[in-house]
Amino acid sequence: MSVSLEEIKKLKELTGVGLTDAKTALTEADGDFDKALEAMRKKGLTRAEKKGEREAREGLIDSYVHSGRIGVLVEVNCETDFVARSDDFKALVHDIALHISAAAPDYITLEDVPAEETARVTAEYREKASNEGKPADMIDKIVEGQVKKYFAEKTLLEQPFIKNPDQTVGDLLKQHIAKLGENMVVRQMKRIELGVSE
Repeated sequence: MSVSLEEIKKLKELTGVGLTDAKTALTEADGDFDKALEAMRKKGLTRAEKKGEREAREGLIDSYVHSGRIGVLVEVNCETDFVARSDDFKALVHDIALHISAAAPDYITLEDVPAEETARVTAEYREKASNEGKPADMIDKIVEGQVKKYFAEKTLLEQPFIKNPDQTVGDLLKQHIAKLGENMVVRQMKRIELGVSE
């Protein structure tokens, strides 16, 4: 099955893999671009996760102000100054700032959620499930799913990205790690809304 050079280039651009890998993926997927993209994302994400162990101390601090009412500061780190100055990295950091403005996450990762907050929310959902008469043997599973969903909605890397809800912010970050070949970390964020104090 022959695949077009345009599709190969498009797949390469989206995943950060080489032309040969992109062509192989398209051929293996019988020319189905979406199937090839999914396969390459899995490979790319595997590479990205390996890069996640490397230290990221360069990067950018970016700001975004929406209508003079919401202000965001975000620090995203990468490994080298070279990548930090690239247009792709700058665009990523700005997109993350934009997302924080719109989605108002409370935490960056699920690991940032305090244990006492997890315990409090778990207790609330457990009580609610009991009051609704859910089967006792199912309560733990139901509560676990509800708690996970609750915190995913409040956690930056778990939230659906506002510009493409089909991927999370975490997936967007991993995509850029694969594409630019460096570990990247959202180090800190601050969102200020006019008239709303923490």
